[in-house]
Amino acid sequence: MQPIAAGAGSFALGPWQVNRVGYGAMQLAGDGVFGPPLDRGEGLRVLRTAVDSGVNHIDTAQYYGVGTANALIREALHPYPSDLAIVSKVAIRRDEAGGIHMYDEPHELRAGIEDNLVALGIDRLAAVNLRLMDDAEPSPRFDAQLKALVQARDEGLIDGVGLSNISLGHLTRALDQTDIVCVQNLFSLVDQRSKDLLTECRSRDIAFVPFFPLGSARGGQPELLSHPVLADIGARLNATTAQVALAWLLDRAPNVLLIPGTRSRDHLLANNAAGQVHLDDAARDQLARTFPAQRSAE
Repeated sequence: MQPIAAGAGSFALGPWQVNRVGYGAMQLAGDGVFGPPLDRGEGLRVLRTAVDSGVNHIDTAQYYGVGTANALIREALHPYPSDLAIVSKVAIRRDEAGGIHMYDEPHELRAGIEDNLVALGIDRLAAVNLRLMDDAEPSPRFDAQLKALVQARDEGLIDGVGLSNISLGHLTRALDQTDIVCVQNLFSLVDQRSKDLLTECRSRDIAFVPFFPLGSARGGQPELLSHPVLADIGARLNATTAQVALAWLLDRAPNVLLIPGTRSRDHLLANNAAGQVHLDDAARDQLARTFPAQRSAE
């Protein structure tokens, strides 16, 4: 039987071929992505269930919980399956009080990569994303940051260079200097400003990894979970509202890789099954009318 997370097929993440439904480890940390998990045992079980269900792409970061997520990943899954692509990101750090700080000088980016490797107990990451924290235009500073990741790749610490929270201009500038294996940007039914980036990535066979795929959290849960249009479509297609939102992303382009996060095994398996939800034309039209695409970020 095909693993449930393989229901949407696979796509290349640099040299890795991964199932299009993966797992994001951010929620493994405590509230506010800080501190120890609320239920450590369940976090371990979620990770093991993810891999058992066919997830072979895990997205993480050393600053998630100041090491909490990576420590859980290592405890739950090490030694890792040979086909498991672990992807991290650098350029941010959390202090012991939970404050968020830029950590994006070239030597800090290198230290961030090495911290991930040590915490995860591995010699090489499948990819590392340069996570931009501001709205700065592409510049020589960006070039220097990119160079630090390219050097890490050339030295064998990572297999691929990725970019996160970027503009189309950043991607174009980066591609003039090196190969990019993935782009992580905010993208969902309620925020489609990165649609031009998605289109460009598709044309170049670059994986596009949307974060906050269910919209931002309001009132304790992502806004799309209670949307009546998604509920209506879900009732007709025998799917949850979350599955409809995730299926819409998968339906956008074959290079979309999902990394929905959760602390619950039930939610994990439901998310993984989104690849088996097939939107029909009526659903596509209804979603397009309800959630018109915004102007893309330049």
